[in-house]
Amino acid sequence: MEENNRRTWLSTEAVWPLLEKHQNTVFHTAKGLEFTYMIKGGEMFVDRRSKSITKATVEKAYEKIKEDNGQTIHGPKKLGVFGAPYIWAVFAGLKLVETGKGA
Repeated sequence: MEENNRRTWLSTEAVWPLLEKHQNTVFHTAKGLEFTYMIKGGEMFVDRRSKSITKATVEKAYEKIKEDNGQTIHGPKKLGVFGAPYIWAVFAGLKLVETGKGA
């Protein structure tokens, strides 16, 4: 884990194995849409999408969040990557990002 202004972050390399462990878990997008995903190789297949989300895209989104350190990225729109609503929902569900809900 890396320290960055009081917040402890997983290494980017540790995120994909964490996602692999939580395949088929039910997550909810910011709009409340329920979904699950499966990992096959370097791709994440969300049951609500026809296209896959690559491991590189997930890592890019996580790096962007870590660099921002919770300053301006508070939801999926600012990630600027394909599949952002699903990536954000998984990150939030796994407590990798703070959503402000319940705070």
